Amino acid sequence: MNNILNEANKCLICKNPRCQKNCPINTPIPEIITLYKEDKIKEAGKILFENNPLSALCAIVCPHEDQCRGNCIKGIKGEPVRFHDIEKDISTSYLENVNFEKPKSNGIKVAVVGSGPAGITAAFELALKGYEVTIFEKNEKIGGILTYGIPAFRLPKTYITLLEKHLKQLGVKIKINSVVGPITTLDKLFEDGYKSIFIGTGVWNPKTLGISGESLGHVHYAIDYLRSPKLYDIGDNIIVLGAGNVAMDAARTAKYYGAKNVSIAYRRDFEDMPATKHEIQEAKDEDVIFNTFKAPVKIVDEGIILIDTEKIQNDDGSTSIVSVKGTEKLYKCDTVLIAVGQVPRNTIIKNNEGLEIKKGGLLLTDEYGQTTRDGVFACGDVAHGASTVIEAVVAAKKISESMDNFLQKLI
Repeated sequence: MNNILNEANKCLICKNPRCQKNCPINTPIPEIITLYKEDKIKEAGKILFENNPLSALCAIVCPHEDQCRGNCIKGIKGEPVRFHDIEKDISTSYLENVNFEKPKSNGIKVAVVGSGPAGITAAFELALKGYEVTIFEKNEKIGGILTYGIPAFRLPKTYITLLEKHLKQLGVKIKINSVVGPITTLDKLFEDGYKSIFIGTGVWNPKTLGISGESLGHVHYAIDYLRSPKLYDIGDNIIVLGAGNVAMDAARTAKYYGAKNVSIAYRRDFEDMPATKHEIQEAKDEDVIFNTFKAPVKIVDEGIILIDTEKIQNDDGSTSIVSVKGTEKLYKCDTVLIAVGQVPRNTIIKNNEGLEIKKGGLLLTDEYGQTTRDGVFACGDVAHGASTVIEAVVAAKKISESMDNFLQKLI
């Protein structure tokens, strides 16, 4: 507590706070810090929750170096204020102590398909407005990427439990192990009285490399591995292909569960890695080895063959990555984890007429989240591709408002 109060006391309470302007959801940081210093924790927590229902989680998983912390004016000549630590303290306390009362129902049923960051946010926003919300979740637990993609040592699952508790306090019904698409179609949902449907499913199908050996027994996709890492017998020597946050999480998880030698192979350099600087540094701190300028050629029983790459300058000033002939080399390992991206599962699209897709297999929506089927809205990964938790929250809040405007015409 004292350390966090010291952080709060460092804040200059800027009149034009750069930290707030660079927060994707415009968290009122000076106001929150002022309330915290005045010991008005509950009031601050309420503001944070109403602005961002996943505030406590974002305080942990957001790329703060690009947002609040990275734009704090104190950071120009010294150490920036660690607002995310303050936010975590306030928002955790709020979730642990608040009790929501179920609002008076307006009698309108709404379906939320998927309970990742977008789905949870939409469920909260709509339930608080009096809608009768039912979540359809294909897994046995809610949370999506929060539960099955981010390791528990990074994001304690107690937060998901608290969110589920509060959703139920607001009257939200949760149907687990319930896939919308093959049997429970959109038509069926409308027939059963749902007046609008929010689709917030994630992008859980892994991208493949398209090289020989991907089906071998020692090869796994990182997004699948992260769902239940304790069930995998991956051995001591691991090579992770890719350099996004999923790759970092997979590498760190492998170390966490006892792998002795874990390395990341990436075809570019550190400056090009899509993972956050914080995630990369955490992996380094945990002795994950980085092999940059290495691209996969073929996976074999003994491990994987990588080839050296180099960055070249094109005539138009852009750069390209090319392979260096004759540099193929076998890197022996027990397991290869592939983490080169995800694509959406089109279960809903394939089984429901009226939904159009755009390039890349994502759902086509307008700027208000309306799909090509009346009453069906979508946002998050299924509509925009893989994104951060906070980006999903921002989108879901906007689309929830669009749904409310649509549904108000029915009242």
